Amino acid sequence: MRIDLSGTTALVTGSTQGIGMAVAAVLADAGARVAVNGRRPERVAEAIDTLRGRAPGRDLVAAPGDVTTDRGTDDVLSAVPEVDVLVNSLGVFGSAPALEISDDEWRRYFETNVLSAVRLIRATLPGMTERGWGRVLNIASDSALAIPAEMIHYGTSKTALLAVTRGFAKQAAGTGVTVNSVIAGPTHTGGVEEFVYELVDRDLPWEEAQREFMVRHRPMSLLQRLIEPEEIANMVAYLSSPLASATTGAAVRVDGGYVDSIVP
Repeated sequence: MRIDLSGTTALVTGSTQGIGMAVAAVLADAGARVAVNGRRPERVAEAIDTLRGRAPGRDLVAAPGDVTTDRGTDDVLSAVPEVDVLVNSLGVFGSAPALEISDDEWRRYFETNVLSAVRLIRATLPGMTERGWGRVLNIASDSALAIPAEMIHYGTSKTALLAVTRGFAKQAAGTGVTVNSVIAGPTHTGGVEEFVYELVDRDLPWEEAQREFMVRHRPMSLLQRLIEPEEIANMVAYLSSPLASATTGAAVRVDGGYVDSIVP
Protein backbone atom coordinates (compact mmCIF):
# COMPACT_ATOMS: atom_id res chain seq x y z
CA MET A 1 0.00 0.00 0.00
CA ARG A 2 1.65 3.21 -1.19
CA ILE A 3 0.50 6.59 0.08
CA ASP A 4 1.14 9.20 -2.61
CA LEU A 5 0.20 12.82 -2.00
CA SER A 6 2.22 14.25 -4.86
CA GLY A 7 0.68 17.39 -6.31
CA THR A 8 -1.26 18.24 -3.15
CA THR A 9 -0.81 21.07 -0.67
CA ALA A 10 -1.37 20.36 3.01
CA LEU A 11 -1.80 22.82 5.87
CA VAL A 12 -1.04 21.44 9.33
CA THR A 13 -1.86 23.77 12.20
CA GLY A 14 0.23 23.68 15.34
CA SER A 15 3.00 21.91 13.43
CA THR A 16 6.08 23.36 15.11
CA GLN A 17 6.14 20.53 17.64
CA GLY A 18 4.52 17.32 18.81
CA ILE A 19 1.86 15.54 16.78
CA GLY A 20 1.59 18.42 14.32
CA MET A 21 5.28 18.32 13.45
CA ALA A 22 5.14 14.53 13.02
CA VAL A 23 2.15 14.91 10.70
CA ALA A 24 3.95 17.56 8.65
CA ALA A 25 6.93 15.23 8.26
CA VAL A 26 4.90 12.20 7.19
CA LEU A 27 2.77 14.17 4.70
CA ALA A 28 5.88 15.75 3.18
CA ASP A 29 7.52 12.33 2.90
CA ALA A 30 4.40 11.17 1.00
CA GLY A 31 5.00 13.93 -1.56
CA ALA A 32 2.78 16.75 -0.34
CA ARG A 33 3.82 20.37 -0.20
CA VAL A 34 3.29 21.10 3.49
CA ALA A 35 2.57 24.46 5.11
CA VAL A 36 4.04 24.54 8.61
CA ASN A 37 2.07 26.66 11.05
CA GLY A 38 2.71 28.22 14.43
CA ARG A 39 2.01 31.57 16.05
CA ARG A 40 5.55 33.00 15.76
CA PRO A 41 7.44 33.24 12.43
CA GLU A 42 10.76 32.47 14.09
CA ARG A 43 9.37 29.29 15.65
CA VAL A 44 7.99 28.20 12.26
CA ALA A 45 11.37 28.83 10.64
CA GLU A 46 13.07 26.72 13.32
CA ALA A 47 10.60 23.88 12.77
CA ILE A 48 11.17 23.94 9.01
CA ASP A 49 14.94 23.85 9.57
CA THR A 50 14.47 20.83 11.85
CA LEU A 51 12.21 19.02 9.38
CA ARG A 52 14.50 19.68 6.44
CA GLY A 53 17.54 18.72 8.49
CA ARG A 54 16.04 15.26 8.94
CA ALA A 55 15.05 14.94 5.26
CA PRO A 56 16.41 17.67 2.94
CA GLY A 57 14.01 16.89 0.10
CA ARG A 58 10.85 17.82 1.99
CA ASP A 59 8.74 20.52 0.30
CA LEU A 60 7.83 22.88 3.13
CA VAL A 61 6.45 26.40 3.26
CA ALA A 62 6.15 28.75 6.23
CA ALA A 63 2.59 29.71 7.19
CA PRO A 64 2.84 31.55 10.52
CA GLY A 65 -0.24 32.99 12.17
CA ASP A 66 -2.52 32.63 15.17
CA VAL A 67 -5.48 30.64 13.84
CA THR A 68 -7.48 31.35 16.99
CA THR A 69 -8.06 34.82 15.49
CA ASP A 70 -9.50 36.02 12.19
CA ARG A 71 -6.42 38.12 11.43
CA GLY A 72 -4.04 35.27 12.14
CA THR A 73 -6.07 32.93 9.97
CA ASP A 74 -5.90 35.43 7.14
CA ASP A 75 -2.12 35.54 7.54
CA VAL A 76 -1.90 31.76 7.27
CA LEU A 77 -4.15 31.56 4.23
CA SER A 78 -2.23 34.32 2.47
CA ALA A 79 0.83 32.05 2.66
CA VAL A 80 -1.08 29.02 1.40
CA PRO A 81 -4.24 30.18 -0.42
CA GLU A 82 -5.14 26.77 -1.91
CA VAL A 83 -5.32 23.84 0.50
CA ASP A 84 -6.05 20.26 -0.52
CA VAL A 85 -5.41 18.64 2.86
CA LEU A 86 -6.25 20.47 6.09
CA VAL A 87 -5.05 18.97 9.37
CA ASN A 88 -6.31 20.81 12.43
CA SER A 89 -3.69 19.72 14.94
CA LEU A 90 -3.49 22.85 17.07
CA GLY A 91 -4.65 22.23 20.61
CA VAL A 92 -4.07 23.12 24.24
CA PHE A 93 -4.45 20.85 27.23
CA GLY A 94 -3.78 20.83 30.92
CA SER A 95 -5.18 19.64 34.21
CA ALA A 96 -7.24 21.77 36.59
CA PRO A 97 -9.73 21.11 39.40
CA ALA A 98 -13.16 21.08 37.78
CA LEU A 99 -14.70 23.58 40.19
CA GLU A 100 -11.87 26.07 39.69
CA ILE A 101 -11.88 26.40 35.89
CA SER A 102 -12.90 29.94 35.01
CA ASP A 103 -15.19 31.03 32.20
CA ASP A 104 -12.21 32.62 30.47
CA GLU A 105 -10.34 29.33 30.56
CA TRP A 106 -13.33 27.48 29.11
CA ARG A 107 -13.46 30.06 26.31
CA ARG A 108 -9.73 29.72 25.63
CA TYR A 109 -10.07 25.96 25.22
CA PHE A 110 -13.01 26.26 22.86
CA GLU A 111 -11.39 29.06 20.85
CA THR A 112 -8.23 27.02 20.40
CA ASN A 113 -9.46 23.44 20.19
CA VAL A 114 -12.77 23.96 18.39
CA LEU A 115 -13.25 27.33 16.74
CA SER A 116 -9.81 27.42 15.12
CA ALA A 117 -10.79 24.25 13.26
CA VAL A 118 -14.20 25.61 12.34
CA ARG A 119 -12.63 28.81 11.05
CA LEU A 120 -10.18 27.00 8.77
CA ILE A 121 -12.69 24.44 7.51
CA ARG A 122 -15.04 27.26 6.62
CA ALA A 123 -12.24 28.97 4.69
CA THR A 124 -10.86 25.95 2.82
CA LEU A 125 -13.79 23.61 2.24
CA PRO A 126 -15.37 25.63 -0.62
CA GLY A 127 -12.17 25.40 -2.66
CA MET A 128 -11.90 21.66 -2.04
CA THR A 129 -15.48 21.01 -3.07
CA GLU A 130 -15.09 23.16 -6.17
CA ARG A 131 -12.05 21.10 -7.19
CA GLY A 132 -13.86 17.87 -6.37
CA TRP A 133 -11.25 16.51 -3.96
CA GLY A 134 -9.93 17.29 -0.52
CA ARG A 135 -9.27 16.02 2.96
CA VAL A 136 -10.03 17.55 6.35
CA LEU A 137 -8.60 15.88 9.44
CA ASN A 138 -9.28 17.05 12.98
CA ILE A 139 -6.98 15.74 15.71
CA ALA A 140 -9.26 14.76 18.57
CA SER A 141 -8.47 12.78 21.70
CA ASP A 142 -9.50 9.78 23.74
CA SER A 143 -10.52 12.42 26.28
CA ALA A 144 -13.43 13.27 23.97
CA LEU A 145 -14.96 9.88 24.78
CA ALA A 146 -13.59 9.22 28.26
CA ILE A 147 -13.67 12.63 29.94
CA PRO A 148 -10.83 12.83 32.50
CA ALA A 149 -11.86 14.21 35.86
CA GLU A 150 -8.71 16.34 35.96
CA MET A 151 -9.38 18.07 32.62
CA ILE A 152 -13.09 18.25 31.92
CA HIS A 153 -12.61 21.46 29.95
CA TYR A 154 -10.17 19.78 27.56
CA GLY A 155 -12.24 16.64 27.09
CA THR A 156 -15.40 18.62 26.42
CA SER A 157 -13.67 20.70 23.76
CA LYS A 158 -12.51 17.54 22.00
CA THR A 159 -16.03 16.08 22.18
CA ALA A 160 -17.25 19.20 20.41
CA LEU A 161 -14.58 18.69 17.76
CA LEU A 162 -16.02 15.26 16.96
CA ALA A 163 -19.39 16.89 16.37
CA VAL A 164 -17.79 19.54 14.16
CA THR A 165 -16.24 16.75 12.09
CA ARG A 166 -19.47 14.88 11.61
CA GLY A 167 -21.37 18.03 10.72
CA PHE A 168 -18.90 19.24 8.12
CA ALA A 169 -18.71 15.76 6.61
CA LYS A 170 -22.43 16.11 5.92
CA GLN A 171 -21.81 19.55 4.44
CA ALA A 172 -19.26 17.96 2.07
CA ALA A 173 -21.42 14.96 1.17
CA GLY A 174 -21.08 13.83 -2.43
CA THR A 175 -18.34 16.32 -3.32
CA GLY A 176 -15.26 14.08 -3.24
CA VAL A 177 -14.10 15.74 -0.02
CA THR A 178 -13.84 13.68 3.16
CA VAL A 179 -13.88 15.01 6.72
CA ASN A 180 -12.68 12.82 9.58
CA SER A 181 -11.37 12.94 13.13
CA VAL A 182 -8.37 11.06 14.44
CA ILE A 183 -8.79 10.13 18.09
CA ALA A 184 -5.29 10.23 19.53
CA GLY A 185 -4.58 8.37 22.72
CA PRO A 186 -2.07 9.43 25.37
CA THR A 187 0.86 10.58 23.23
CA HIS A 188 4.52 11.20 24.03
CA THR A 189 5.19 14.88 23.37
CA GLY A 190 7.10 17.54 25.24
CA GLY A 191 3.88 19.03 26.53
CA VAL A 192 2.67 15.64 27.73
CA GLU A 193 5.92 15.05 29.59
CA GLU A 194 5.23 18.22 31.57
CA PHE A 195 1.63 17.10 32.12
CA VAL A 196 2.80 13.70 33.37
CA TYR A 197 5.08 15.37 35.89
CA GLU A 198 2.16 17.44 37.15
CA LEU A 199 0.52 14.19 38.23
CA VAL A 200 3.45 12.03 39.39
CA ASP A 201 6.65 12.55 41.38
CA ARG A 202 8.94 14.97 39.51
CA ASP A 203 12.00 13.22 40.90
CA LEU A 204 11.25 10.01 39.00
CA PRO A 205 13.25 9.22 35.84
CA TRP A 206 11.11 9.62 32.71
CA GLU A 207 10.54 5.91 32.02
CA GLU A 208 9.38 5.32 35.60
CA ALA A 209 7.24 8.45 35.55
CA GLN A 210 5.58 7.33 32.31
CA ARG A 211 4.80 3.87 33.71
CA GLU A 212 3.37 5.32 36.92
CA PHE A 213 1.26 7.80 34.95
CA MET A 214 -0.19 5.04 32.76
CA VAL A 215 -0.94 2.77 35.72
CA ARG A 216 -2.48 5.47 37.90
CA HIS A 217 -4.14 7.78 35.39
CA ARG A 218 -4.58 5.82 32.11
CA PRO A 219 -5.02 2.20 33.25
CA MET A 220 -7.38 1.39 30.36
CA SER A 221 -4.57 1.64 27.79
CA LEU A 222 -3.97 -1.72 26.14
CA LEU A 223 -0.57 -0.55 24.89
CA GLN A 224 0.40 0.37 28.46
CA ARG A 225 2.73 3.05 27.10
CA LEU A 226 2.48 6.47 25.56
CA ILE A 227 1.91 6.57 21.80
CA GLU A 228 4.63 8.14 19.67
CA PRO A 229 3.57 11.12 17.51
CA GLU A 230 4.62 9.29 14.33
CA GLU A 231 2.05 6.60 15.09
CA ILE A 232 -0.69 9.23 15.00
CA ALA A 233 0.81 10.78 11.87
CA ASN A 234 0.71 7.49 9.97
CA MET A 235 -3.06 7.30 10.34
CA VAL A 236 -3.40 10.94 9.31
CA ALA A 237 -1.37 10.23 6.18
CA TYR A 238 -3.62 7.32 5.23
CA LEU A 239 -6.81 9.31 5.77
CA SER A 240 -5.30 12.18 3.77
CA SER A 241 -4.69 9.96 0.78
CA PRO A 242 -6.88 8.75 -2.11
CA LEU A 243 -6.78 5.30 -0.47
CA ALA A 244 -9.25 6.50 2.20
CA SER A 245 -11.87 7.69 -0.30
CA ALA A 246 -14.74 5.80 1.38
CA THR A 247 -14.03 6.99 4.93
CA THR A 248 -15.78 10.20 5.94
CA GLY A 249 -17.63 11.53 8.95
CA ALA A 250 -15.66 9.07 11.04
CA ALA A 251 -13.79 9.20 14.34
CA VAL A 252 -10.85 6.87 13.76
CA ARG A 253 -9.05 5.72 16.88
CA VAL A 254 -5.27 5.66 17.32
CA ASP A 255 -5.65 5.41 21.06
CA GLY A 256 -3.72 2.28 22.00
CA GLY A 257 -7.02 0.62 22.92
CA TYR A 258 -7.64 3.16 25.66
CA VAL A 259 -11.34 3.70 24.90
CA ASP A 260 -13.20 0.61 26.07
CA SER A 261 -15.41 0.17 23.05
CA ILE A 262 -15.83 -2.43 20.31
CA VAL A 263 -16.81 0.19 17.74
CA PRO A 264 -14.30 2.62 16.16
